[in-house]
Amino acid sequence: MTGDVRRAGGYFLVGALSLIAPVLDGATSSRVAAITTVAPFAFVAAVALASTRGPLFELFARDSDREEGRLYGLASFALAVAGLAVLLVGFELPTAAFVASVFVLTTGNLGQMLVATRLVNPFVVVSAFVVSGMAGAIGAIFLAGTLGATTPSLPLATFFAASGALLAALIRSALHVRDDSLVLLSTGLVIWFLLELGLGATTSSTQIAVGLGLTVLLGGLAYGLGTASITGMLTGVLLALFAVVLGGYGWFVLLMTFFGIGGLASKYRYEEKLDRGIAQENEGARDSGNVLANSAVALVAVVAYAGAVHVSMDASVFRFAFAGAVAAALADTLSSEFGGLFDNPRLITTFERVEAGTDGGVTLQGVVAGLVGSGCIAGLGALFFGLAVPGTVTILAAGFVGMTVDSILGATLEGGRLDNQSVNLLATLSAGLVAGAAGLVVL
Repeated sequence: MTGDVRRAGGYFLVGALSLIAPVLDGATSSRVAAITTVAPFAFVAAVALASTRGPLFELFARDSDREEGRLYGLASFALAVAGLAVLLVGFELPTAAFVASVFVLTTGNLGQMLVATRLVNPFVVVSAFVVSGMAGAIGAIFLAGTLGATTPSLPLATFFAASGALLAALIRSALHVRDDSLVLLSTGLVIWFLLELGLGATTSSTQIAVGLGLTVLLGGLAYGLGTASITGMLTGVLLALFAVVLGGYGWFVLLMTFFGIGGLASKYRYEEKLDRGIAQENEGARDSGNVLANSAVALVAVVAYAGAVHVSMDASVFRFAFAGAVAAALADTLSSEFGGLFDNPRLITTFERVEAGTDGGVTLQGVVAGLVGSGCIAGLGALFFGLAVPGTVTILAAGFVGMTVDSILGATLEGGRLDNQSVNLLATLSAGLVAGAAGLVVL
């Protein structure tokens, strides 16, 4: 057994102390529960900071710990769990969210290390983390149930565990693989939020199963075809999972249409784009920042939709905001990827001729391609959201507005106050707001 695997096993055992929480769930006073739940992890942190040599140090020490001469990694992990424990006993963090977040990290890391001893493919290794973390979280949730905690149904537990595992893998891949405290806190808070949405009354087990199956399949295809990096794939899979479970199949289709067509458009005549200096970085594979910049508004819309449905509000406006944001994302992508292949673009603010690839430069062919992309999303919106002609035209127009805002911001602020991802975010936000506001009129 390698040192990495032994260390992961040690973290797993420390994380198992979190199962003290469900034993105390409702059985003792809040003060006793707080002390009993937090104290073991505070003790582990203290021991870690005091360890400078010996078997314990050798078991848990990472390279950075050896350089510093202290088990700062273990201490950080233990203090993060203690922080979640404080939320558990003081702010009503659900026990299921507490144990799931701990076991997502510890079992995910253990599974990843076991696989990494034999395989080095990054997709396989990160998949091992997600699958192991998801399985560990599901097991922890139901083990906590046998110890006295309130637990969700198996389908919902699976959705919560999958969401937590994907988020944890994304944070580790995008930031730092050893940032345990951020992983734990982020995972716990997201699972807590999802639990509070009360999805049991509005989400079927079939919907969750189909969502998991489709997103995993399409995530693998995106990475295999080179249209997304590891972080981009994880981001896309998480967003797609939220779309199908929190929204529905139509929301998923619209989002996947953007990811699919947009990714392939980035690959189209890539060598020529490279020569022109307009090619997407990383051989056309989109990373997490690019995916989030184009999809964050859509994510907020689908989450808001799920929240509105939970409190029995009319959530139709969020369909418009979602479709408008996705239409703008696809319109801008196609406008850039196809329009950049043609000569003599004009700056949108002055109409003077500029070189290909100039921020804010547009071509007639690019505008037409963008309108086709926006029209594609508008048509799918009409099909899946039941939009009449005014609603469909609204989505088409919102996509055009977002594409235009992107070009104007590119010509005026990009490269100075804003980077490309910020421009994309603001463009999709403008489209989402326009579509949502217009939706209130045409509903």
